[in-house]
Amino acid sequence: MKTIKITANDTAGAVKQLHEVIGGTMTERWGEHVLEVDNEFAQGKITFLSFEWGGSVLQYDIIFLDNITIAIDASEFNPIHFTYTTEGHSYHRFELENKKRKLEQYQSVIITSKDGGYNYKYFEKNVKIQMHLIQINRVMFIKKRLNDASVLNKKLYEVFYDKQHEKVFAYFGTYNLKMANLIKQYNGIKQKGMIRILIKEGIVYQILSEHMQQHNKDEKRDKKPSTSLTKKEISLVRKVGQKILKNVAEDYNVEDLANEIGLPQAKLQEGFKLLFSRTVTEYVRHVRLEEARDLINNTDNNISQIVYSIGFSSRSYFSKIFKRKYGISPSEFLKNKQESQIKIS
Repeated sequence: MKTIKITANDTAGAVKQLHEVIGGTMTERWGEHVLEVDNEFAQGKITFLSFEWGGSVLQYDIIFLDNITIAIDASEFNPIHFTYTTEGHSYHRFELENKKRKLEQYQSVIITSKDGGYNYKYFEKNVKIQMHLIQINRVMFIKKRLNDASVLNKKLYEVFYDKQHEKVFAYFGTYNLKMANLIKQYNGIKQKGMIRILIKEGIVYQILSEHMQQHNKDEKRDKKPSTSLTKKEISLVRKVGQKILKNVAEDYNVEDLANEIGLPQAKLQEGFKLLFSRTVTEYVRHVRLEEARDLINNTDNNISQIVYSIGFSSRSYFSKIFKRKYGISPSEFLKNKQESQIKIS
């Protein structure tokens, strides 16, 4: 068991103190800092990016080779932590608690401590952990971004406006796979320089919004489970969603998809409604329309070519549902794009 004490007053300082203990190499590019480690303590990387409005992103993509306890002193730096784990698990404990709380895969977690107290994070030996952690400096965030606090429910409002850091807050929510997709987008950005940072910043706001909306939903239903599905079943449903997203043109039906992952059709539908707020058929239609919009915008294909490339057999049906979703017909959308290109050239 190895204990690392963090006394820093910001995310950069926290990663620096981790660096001093576990070693590795620190690099910086376009404002993103990466600590890469491959030694007897750990294998993987820790990344962080800070924003001027009081937010920062800290990501773990690492395997610790010993049981690790990170003791965080909240005297100097006591942000709100919005945490989401895409692989593995970890544990958390406030200073005056005896019991550890588990941060599970796909779970929305919001935590903040009392001023002067300690947060304890526990990482188990040889467990691959991929964790996305947004840290918010309350005073800076309220001053620069939180102009309309009415978007928060009462409990979150009290957390954000607890400027003296007098209260402990811990929310361990239900599963949310929308955040997993947003984090995948965040990590998959190919652009460089300032554009890269701006795109990442936009996705961070979306992830924060998902955390807050999930908290609101759980508060309304008094944190009662919204599904009978197990975490394994939810993960299987997510894989089906990813398969459809990657191969939109295939001819999908609910029976075949359910048989493929070994779930009853009713559970597959329940999973899609939970994760994507759509039935399987509605989800297939949604991703095909999104793909069509992108193809119209980014290729020179005509409408008929696009219709058949995404798995539709009727151009008139495609045009009808495209206009219903986006408020403009595919032909009008294409014409607007072509006129814009003429003006630019």
